[in-house]
Amino acid sequence: MNKSVLNKTNFKLEGQTGFYRGKVRDVYNVKDKYWIMIATDRISAFDVVLPRGIPFKGQVLNQIALRFLDDTGGLVPNWKIASPDPMVTVGHYCQPIPIEMIIRGYLTGSSWRTYQNGKREICGVSLPEGLREHEKFPEPIITPTTKAAEGHDEDISREEILEQGIVTEEDYALLEKYTRALYAHGAEVARKKGLILVDTKYEFGKKDGRIFLIDEIHTPDSSRYFYLDGYDERFKRGEPQKQLSKEFVREWLMQKGFQGKTGQPVPEMNDDFVNSVSERYIELYEKITGESFIRPEEGDVAERVKINIEEFLGSNP
Repeated sequence: MNKSVLNKTNFKLEGQTGFYRGKVRDVYNVKDKYWIMIATDRISAFDVVLPRGIPFKGQVLNQIALRFLDDTGGLVPNWKIASPDPMVTVGHYCQPIPIEMIIRGYLTGSSWRTYQNGKREICGVSLPEGLREHEKFPEPIITPTTKAAEGHDEDISREEILEQGIVTEEDYALLEKYTRALYAHGAEVARKKGLILVDTKYEFGKKDGRIFLIDEIHTPDSSRYFYLDGYDERFKRGEPQKQLSKEFVREWLMQKGFQGKTGQPVPEMNDDFVNSVSERYIELYEKITGESFIRPEEGDVAERVKINIEEFLGSNP
């Protein structure tokens, strides 16, 4: 077992009252006071966790998210309290709102595949005829999904969210406001770094009646980035965009005949492919932050993470 890659944790923390393992993150509830969220090195695509972890991926995700949580705290309240380890965020315990707020500035990825199949409405948003792949929308569109505990998330419209009573109309209006504000900020930061924030997703929760941004923000797992330089030329010629995101992993899987459908075996991920994914994650970190990625010292990552979390809890009971 490679102890420098963290695929999962099984800690028993002082005061632990709950545990949840997502596709990528292991989340510990401590005394209904703290969420301790560990960004593991797992990678998922088509809502399936792939068999091998990606070196340094968890650290990349966590450190990008931390930067944006700090930068956007004045725009939207968020859950972050501290980061005792490069792969860990400790935050306020919130009651999750079971929808993901996806916002799209361009017609690409799953939205393009839906459009290409003839559909002209996504999550209640009507789209005109004649759009092309990677075309910029006049205004970003919000296309929410359900937040499934297991299996696939499902598209859902604003009207369905309100009809099902998932949130009140007042809360949903605030979710949309926060989503647009966060996307506008992320898009501007990306532009200054020579990137385009194509689409992204946000998750929210409630604490003491207030809505907080939770989980990650503007990471390569939750977001798609294009390179700004050459976008117009590639679009005019109908060429694929140069991008920094997880989409290339999805494309690799599709080329191997895998789309997460029942009965489809997951293709083997060899060392060269795993290392290439790792380098892409590091590249995005350095591009979006403008800083060199600091690789941690070799050693038992799980043990380091556990020690750092326990030290935080010891100082913050």
